[in-house]
Amino acid sequence: MSKMFSDFDPIIALASIAALLIAVIGHEIMHGAAAYMYGDTTAKNMGRFSVNPIKHIDPIGTIVLPLLLTISGAKFLFGWAKPVPINVNRVLGRGGHKAMIVVSLAGVAYNFLAAGLAAGLLHLLSAFGVEQYFLTSLLIYLIRWNVVLAVFNLLPIPPLDGANAIAHSAAAFGFYGVGRALDRLGAWGFIILIVIMATGAISPIFTAMQAIVKAMIGI
Repeated sequence: MSKMFSDFDPIIALASIAALLIAVIGHEIMHGAAAYMYGDTTAKNMGRFSVNPIKHIDPIGTIVLPLLLTISGAKFLFGWAKPVPINVNRVLGRGGHKAMIVVSLAGVAYNFLAAGLAAGLLHLLSAFGVEQYFLTSLLIYLIRWNVVLAVFNLLPIPPLDGANAIAHSAAAFGFYGVGRALDRLGAWGFIILIVIMATGAISPIFTAMQAIVKAMIGI
């Protein structure tokens, strides 16, 4: 226990948690923004377009879990914000299943874009010889957590974005049974995720995440 706290770096912890907040909150805002493009004002009416973290915080996913993982020195950080409410029927009515595919993948697109921008800034700082511990750490963690969130959310397991995108992609071609099957699987979604993480079945995906992050950082 004493070693755990002796290795604790408050600047790294702050950079890591700040990056995670930017990743998860931006992810959720983009879901709402995409739905707004198709006439769904639910998120806007509830004030969920705000960058104020308080409006998006989930006590467990945004505070407790990231804090425990950071203090324990875990090799990865994960969390989530309160999901942005989406009126699926309104989006479907304005844009069909293609619109719901856009809404489903908007958060993932944001995460990849944010990771790319952070990587660009990191290499720019390096090119100009700028060395700033907190800023460099923040950019590295922005790359890491955005890639983790994007790739993880692409898993075809409900309630993750990948499952929603698959369901609406199938429905666009008339295969509605896929969505119904994923809905039934949804009740077990979090249990399935816990099992694949606990058993190491997700290791190849984390290996792929690490490869993407290292390539973007330039290691």
